[in-house]
Amino acid sequence: MPVDLLKLVQTARDAAFSLLAAPGFARFGRGSRILLPFRWGNRDKVAIGADCLIAAGSWLLVPDRATPGPVIVIGDRVRMHQTSITGVMSVVIEDGVELARGVYISDHMHGFADPEAYIRDQPLERVAPVRICQGAWLGQNVVVLPGVTIGAGAVVGANSVVREDVPARSVAVGAPARVVRRLAV
Repeated sequence: MPVDLLKLVQTARDAAFSLLAAPGFARFGRGSRILLPFRWGNRDKVAIGADCLIAAGSWLLVPDRATPGPVIVIGDRVRMHQTSITGVMSVVIEDGVELARGVYISDHMHGFADPEAYIRDQPLERVAPVRICQGAWLGQNVVVLPGVTIGAGAVVGANSVVREDVPARSVAVGAPARVVRRLAV
């Protein structure tokens, strides 16, 4: 099959999937697309804004149905590439955010205090809302931990682990991430 035809078939497949999947979400904005393969859990707890691109290999998971309303809220014009977001309380990705390949965002962590129990079976700990403010950019393989706010227009460098808030219009890098530069306002 010629490359152009293959691309056309994939585009049509992804458009059809997006149309069929859209009604199951809390909100699915006009012009948004999900590229396959894609994984979700409790998509009715996920709201997706308009003109978003959720690239192949991404995962949106709300493992617990106890929290009312959308738990994961994705604003307009967000792009995510092989991104994993998991939330039990609140994960908000505001408008115009770019999430590079391999970004992981979670508003909770598994406990590990009981040496007799598998970690996956231990209760969740440190449950706290996460917010990625408008226009922020997270580089490849960034990890965002519970309770973090990344300010508007901030940049987080590749392979960083964000444990604390990142101010607006700043650059943070490292594990743990530290602000290394302020951007012009």
